[in-house]
Amino acid sequence: MAQQQPLKPEEEEIRYGDVIEAPMLQSAESTLLHESITGQYNQEIPLSSVPYSAYERSGGVGGPGNPITIGEALEATALTAGKKAVDWSDVAAIQAAELRATGLTYILPGGVGAAAESAASLNAKATTEEEKTKLSDILSNATDKLPSDRAATEADAEDVRAAELRNDPALTTHRGAVSASVATAARLNNRTTN
Repeated sequence: MAQQQPLKPEEEEIRYGDVIEAPMLQSAESTLLHESITGQYNQEIPLSSVPYSAYERSGGVGGPGNPITIGEALEATALTAGKKAVDWSDVAAIQAAELRATGLTYILPGGVGAAAESAASLNAKATTEEEKTKLSDILSNATDKLPSDRAATEADAEDVRAAELRNDPALTTHRGAVSASVATAARLNNRTTN
């Protein structure tokens, strides 16, 4: 007898008031991902949600001279899905993003991937939602926590998406979470170089 998969995990709605808006990024919102992948729920983050500090550091929206980095995409996640408690699919996506950003083959002790893993372990034992560590606690200032960083690419986005899917019981990605942020950054970087 076939098992039915749950429709969508419960998610908090993201509103403009929940994030810091970079005025120059608002015009870029039309670049949201609209592609559909079987077995996956995916919605890109509004580009106005990219952290303003990351926007200031990069000097603008993507482009050959100012690509959006993986670290900046992680910071965007802190703003768009920051109220979401860290779970194992987040850990996998964060660790994949960290590996892609640094070029290392191991998780850095004390890095964002290790912090996410610790948070997920603690969250599994927490009895109330208030006790749980949120994505914003782990990913705020992610660029400062990475020893090296580089521009997000489509290959990075696919690797992070695959890691998030593999580790989610419902085989879905989460709206505005890590894979969506990296995919948005990669698309912007790709679009401005073509």
